[in-house]
This record gives sequence, C-alpha cells and structure tokens, in this order.
Amino acid sequence: MARKIKNYRWIILTLLVTATTINYLDRQVLGLLKPILEVEFNWSETDFAYMVMAFTGAYAVGLISWGWLVDRIGTKIGYVLSVSAWSIMGMLHAAARSALGFGLARIGLGLTEAGNVPAGMKTIAEWFPRKDRAIAAGLFNAGTSAGTIIALLMVPWILSTYGWHEVFIITGFLGFIWLVFWLIIYDVPARHKSLTTEEYNMIHEGQETSRQEEEEVAKINWPKLFTLPQTWAFITGKILLDPVYWFFMFWLPSYFAFQFNLDMKKLSPELVIIYIMTVVGSVGGGYFSSWLVKRGLPVLKARKAALLIFAVMELSVLGAQYATNAWMVVAILSFTLAVHQAWSANMFTLVVDLFPKQAVSSVTGIGAMSGAVGGMLFPLLVGYILDQYKAAGNLVGGYNLLFFICAFTYLTAWLIIHLLTRKSETVKLEDIVREG
Repeated sequence: MARKIKNYRWIILTLLVTATTINYLDRQVLGLLKPILEVEFNWSETDFAYMVMAFTGAYAVGLISWGWLVDRIGTKIGYVLSVSAWSIMGMLHAAARSALGFGLARIGLGLTEAGNVPAGMKTIAEWFPRKDRAIAAGLFNAGTSAGTIIALLMVPWILSTYGWHEVFIITGFLGFIWLVFWLIIYDVPARHKSLTTEEYNMIHEGQETSRQEEEEVAKINWPKLFTLPQTWAFITGKILLDPVYWFFMFWLPSYFAFQFNLDMKKLSPELVIIYIMTVVGSVGGGYFSSWLVKRGLPVLKARKAALLIFAVMELSVLGAQYATNAWMVVAILSFTLAVHQAWSANMFTLVVDLFPKQAVSSVTGIGAMSGAVGGMLFPLLVGYILDQYKAAGNLVGGYNLLFFICAFTYLTAWLIIHLLTRKSETVKLEDIVREG
C-alpha cells in the first residue's frame, strides 16, 4: 500500500515550475548563442529575425493545438508528449548547419514547447482548491523568469567548457530527466495512491465533482467556447498585454545600450536584476489575490480587484522618461515587469476560476495563442515608431511614446475584462461538451 503524503499538491506544483523553467531555458539558448553562431554561419540580422518569427508563429499554432489535445488525452500523457518532443527539438539545434536549419529547429521547438502552458494550468485546476490557485499559478508563471536567469548563468559555462553543440544537447536533455520524475510522481487526484482523503476533499471543496467525472476526458465543443464572454475576457488580457511584456524583453537590451552605453556583449547585472524581480512579482501577485479570497472576497471580485490594482501600478513606467541613470531605469522597469507578472499570474487563474477543469487547457491555449499572435504584430508598431523618431533624431522620444502606450494598455484591458465578466458565473461543463 502506498504511503500517504500530506500536501502532495505542492510536490506536483514543484514539477510544474521545474518544467516551465526548463521550457524557458531551452528557448533562450539560441538568443544567447547568437553572437557566436552568426559569425560561424554568416547570419544576417534579417535571418535571425525570421528565426524569431518562425518560433513565435509555431508557438501560436502549438498553443491552440495543445490546448485541444491535452483536454482530450489528459495532463499526464499530454506532458509526456510535449516535454519529450521539445527536448528532442532543442537537441536537434546542434545538428543545424544553416539559417534554414536553425529556423526549422525553431519551428519544431515552438510547436512542442507550447504544450507546457495549457497542460500546466489544467494540472493546477485538477490539483488545487480555488483559494490556492492564484499562488499556484504565480509560482508556475515564475518558472518563465527562472528559466531565463538560469540560461544567463548556465549557457556561458557550458559554452566555455565544451562548445555550442553541447549547449543545445545538455539543456535539451534536462527535459528527459524531468520526465522520469513526472512518470513516477504524477497522476490525477482521483487515481493517486499517495493523496490523503483530507487533501482530496480540500482540493474539491465547493465543487460537485465525483471521482468518476474527474477521470473522464470531455469532448469540448470549441465553437461554443468562442461564444462565451469569459473566453473573450481571457483573450483580451493576453492579446493586449503579452506583446507589452515581450516588447520589454526584446527591446530592453537595445534601450540600455542606446540610452546608457551599456555593453550588451557581457553579462548585464542590470538585466539579471530585472528578471529576478519578475519572479518576485509572479509569486507575489498570485499570493495577493489568494489572500483577498481568504479574507472573504468572492473569487472573481478578488481576481479583478487585484488586476485593477496592478493596472494602476503599471502607470509607474511613465517615470522611465525622467530617469537620469541606468539604475533608476532598472528600479522602474524591475517594478513594472514584476507587476506585469503579477497581472499575468492572475489572468491565468481567471481561466481556472471561470471554467470547469475539463476545459481549462482548451481556453488557456486559445488565449495564449492570441497573446503570441499579438506578440508577432506589436513589433511592427514598435519598429515603425522607433524608425520615425530615429529619423527625426529623437529615438528617446520613441521609447517614451511606447512606454506611454504600454502604461495605459493595462487599464484599457482591465475595463474590457470587467465589462465582459460583469455578469459572469462559472461555465458549466454540460454547456460546452459536444454530444456523441
């Protein structure tokens, strides 16, 4: 008989955070190796831009595809397929010998890495009670920043000790190590032999779900999902604000290089600090709305109250235009990006709150795909604005305009989300399941 373990859900969450960390570690490797690979293979900046777009486009397609698949086959097998595939694709980068080869590897990586988000959020829906879901989502989301930080530390060491081929092979192999623990440790709560009765009952507190229903895999009616205001609330939050986050991630190095003459060829403590603060924001944002729920505020009101507070706090980015040195900008942007991650953690939790667990993966995939599409389109606006201001000899003014746009996008998104969910209740499974 298996030994019962208290608070087993936190062991499951540790697996999810680790998977997300490996996921983001693998996707960061190419960018960190860019200075070496572009010399060896004679890449142009356009070649690398195409690789970035190839990954982002494939990731968008993968998100909606994995969202559908994981809701049909379940989280255990879904994670096995996704992690196995993205680990193989990460390692295959070592075999590339041209820009086309790396581009094809990026497409494969984007398609397969996309399984992590819908599978992870569905697992949280399966394993966590409502009062703990935001903090769980926050920790899960923190893995994105943890992966970036580890990449900044790990890749240079492997590169100096071995070579760039080994960087892809070693980081890609980490996923297979994770899979061993996943296969040994994970199962849904209804079938898990190490889960205590008390924890099982706590996970399902306030939910009318039998063990038999929990084990069933529902056939979700996808067209029906697009008729629900709850779905569009999540889409709004992702398509408007994921691009803002990626703007900060992709353009921060060039902003620091132009404004403060920092050498981006070396490890930048300024950027490391900003990434670390995003971890703090993700965890803190999840904790805050969970705290509001525990204080007695209804779940949906707690999430939206937290989102409104974070939207107002994002106005602080307007102060970047008045900063006189790099460390003042680091302080402002560390706060700004930490708040964004707090917002992001609560956006993911909205899906878990508003939809039955059988549909969480599908809705998460739809919304995350929207964010990826926005992430492909927003750079066009960024490039246009910066080019216009650069031609006028005022590139800083271009960045200031973009900071202004980013600051007020959060309040705009919150207002739309509020209107869409003003009369919303939790979606019932029977209303979105396809018959037959």
